[in-house]
Amino acid sequence: MAAITMRLPVPRKVVGPSASRGGEKHLVAPGDTITTDTGYMRGHGTYVEEEKLIASVAGAVERVNKLVCVRALKTRYNGEVGDIVVGRITEVQQKRWKVETNSRLDSVLLLSSMNLPGGELRRRSAEDELAMRDYLQEGDLISAEVQSVFSDGAVSLHTRSLKYGKLGQGVLVQVSPSLVKRQKTHFHDLPCGASVILGNNGFIWIYPTPEQKDEESGGFTTNLEPVPLSDREVISRLRNCIVALVTQQLMLFDTSILYCYEASLPHQIKDILKPEVMEEIVLETRQRLLDLEG
Repeated sequence: MAAITMRLPVPRKVVGPSASRGGEKHLVAPGDTITTDTGYMRGHGTYVEEEKLIASVAGAVERVNKLVCVRALKTRYNGEVGDIVVGRITEVQQKRWKVETNSRLDSVLLLSSMNLPGGELRRRSAEDELAMRDYLQEGDLISAEVQSVFSDGAVSLHTRSLKYGKLGQGVLVQVSPSLVKRQKTHFHDLPCGASVILGNNGFIWIYPTPEQKDEESGGFTTNLEPVPLSDREVISRLRNCIVALVTQQLMLFDTSILYCYEASLPHQIKDILKPEVMEEIVLETRQRLLDLEG
């Protein structure tokens, strides 16, 4: 018979409003007045009424010189050229695939915007069009880069680099795109033995670090070998650590995930999701990040 864990209710800690250094960033709700200074320019998430700049969404105020915008705490993904995304194929169409990328509209991956297996660069023929489902079919996960953004906000993707392509065995975690920190690279091989792809669209892929990079496959040969138990444990721990960071509204990037992983090691994997353990390891992670900045 499975053991049952009983937990008694505990009072929730009251957390005061936290302002960042310099007081430049603060949280606002829709309708809150951000500033009455008429010298500021209106950015995303704001509108002007009676010479006041007012928030139209709930989020954090960001200022770049005289431009003021509100970054929503929970939002759909708004694509930008050069973003790294993880997506799921939803439909195979003529010369293109439709991809779910957590945005308002489905993204598009054109047959001409991908490397064929083997990295061949050539014109796409009718045979390639007929074999599209052999490369990618409904339900497949891919990593890709945003090539362009259409006027209606839909995103066009490409997988022309060999580091992009079909994803094999691993775990997908879906978070708010606002919690993924923008960095120079979103592919990270962590020293704990697993790798992560931090998609700008809030889809995070955790998978075993490959022993060698297969440059000839063109990103379409998936490894279906059984994953060792030790790797599965590392991936499960990383997944729970990411869930803990998201619950506590901490930004996701390679250092924060690694610090949280190290802080979670004294605990069992299943215990990481207990609120008191989650709070403890995220507090330690936050303190280490502050020490790093200091």
